[in-house]
Amino acid sequence: MKPPERHSKIPLKPVKADDAPLRAATLLDDRRRHLRAMLRMPVLLHVSGKKESLKAMTVAVSEIGAMLVVADSLPEGTRLVVENPRSQKRLGATVTRVPQKTAEGFMLPVEFAERTSAFWDVIFPSSGV
Repeated sequence: MKPPERHSKIPLKPVKADDAPLRAATLLDDRRRHLRAMLRMPVLLHVSGKKESLKAMTVAVSEIGAMLVVADSLPEGTRLVVENPRSQKRLGATVTRVPQKTAEGFMLPVEFAERTSAFWDVIFPSSGV
């Protein structure tokens, strides 16, 4: 039996060197469904089965979630409650990807169970979605 081919037979179009950043920026824009705000603030994470809440710091926030820095990693798919200590608001969330280790801690991407513009006390411009 012949092993499956690993490479596509679709020919690639040559790209000028000066076009690459523009194309990369377009891809990133297309990938983002919601606008993000760079915001550093402490939050608390309440995880089922853990007695104490976990301390975290936001890196970027949006209407649908956040990128957080935490000392200890949580597995992808973990359900938790994010608490904004300033407003004492709480929202259910899920860890959406495997956290990446950095010098600060683990980068933990979370998505809220429901979209909200009021959780972060930030006004997000319409993203056209």
